[in-house]
Amino acid sequence: MLDKVKPIIERYEEIDKELETVGADYQRAADLAKEKSDIEPLVTLARSYEQALEELEGAQELAQADDEEMVELAKSEVERLEVKIENLENRLKGMLVPKDPRDERNVIFEIRAGTGGDEAAIFAADLFRMYTRYAERQRWKTEILSQHDIGVGGYKEVTFMVKGKGAFSRLKFESGVHRVQRVPVTESQGRIHTSTATVAVLAEVDDVEIDIPEKDIKMDVYKSAGAGGQSVQKNSTAVRLTHLPTGMVVQCQDERSQLQNRLRAMSILKARLYEMEEEKRRSEIEEDRRSQVGTGERSEKIRTYNYPQSRVTDHRINYSSYNLPVVMDGDIDEFIEELSTQDEADRLAAAGLNGDE
Repeated sequence: MLDKVKPIIERYEEIDKELETVGADYQRAADLAKEKSDIEPLVTLARSYEQALEELEGAQELAQADDEEMVELAKSEVERLEVKIENLENRLKGMLVPKDPRDERNVIFEIRAGTGGDEAAIFAADLFRMYTRYAERQRWKTEILSQHDIGVGGYKEVTFMVKGKGAFSRLKFESGVHRVQRVPVTESQGRIHTSTATVAVLAEVDDVEIDIPEKDIKMDVYKSAGAGGQSVQKNSTAVRLTHLPTGMVVQCQDERSQLQNRLRAMSILKARLYEMEEEKRRSEIEEDRRSQVGTGERSEKIRTYNYPQSRVTDHRINYSSYNLPVVMDGDIDEFIEELSTQDEADRLAAAGLNGDE
């Protein structure tokens, strides 16, 4: 472990020396100060770890003495230090794993009804409510960006934003195909149907992070429409953006002006393109983990909601909850915690930090 943190400690000491000689170059000083601040918690922990190892070595030597009383005290100290070192090592491992730079971002959710007709659209609405209730529990704000309801309490598709610190870190594992098994309200013979909805979780992207040339975008404007297609706006305020290189289409009609809808649609388009690039990058460097947590594969069936058994099963971690009503009311922390734990284990393995040191 010391071999892994030693270069970071050396860099920290180099920054200290450079800060003493940087002079009037304020931009360089600011950059160095930020770099120092970023690695300081890790350096502090690494020095505590190094000191504990030295203390352990001294206690082990004392445990070989002839004085029985001293030996007992030394053995007790060895046990204490071994526990301390193990805890420090685990914390160091967690800090050495590269963090997802998007973790603190706001989230753009896209939920679309899949197979199952009206029942799939009703399930999409159920998922929308589940996530908005979860956001309420976290004291986050939600805002609908675009919706296409079908008039029976369901959504063909709904796009909304969740605003709150760390939202992406908690919700990024929700991407994928969600499956429901239940008796639809329209089913007269009591037969269980299986329907699906697709969830995409995108991190909000800053304008400076991705640039889309105007020539790559085709914009269409049209009148906003309500349920069933009736017009709810006399003016053409709804916006449809088509990204010509990829064929990706984004529509937004919930804002009052064409400009607002265009800004919303552009934000969603940038988030989608950014996620596409992230997925491409992940597939290139983590090919062996594509079936694991956090791949964001849209075709992956990730979770089943079985109403007759009151069971919710996440297939990626083989974890089930038998309190479906509570889950559908937004209490999904147990799944998020299990997925986060699995993801951290995978990242430790990828970084070579999960074996014996």
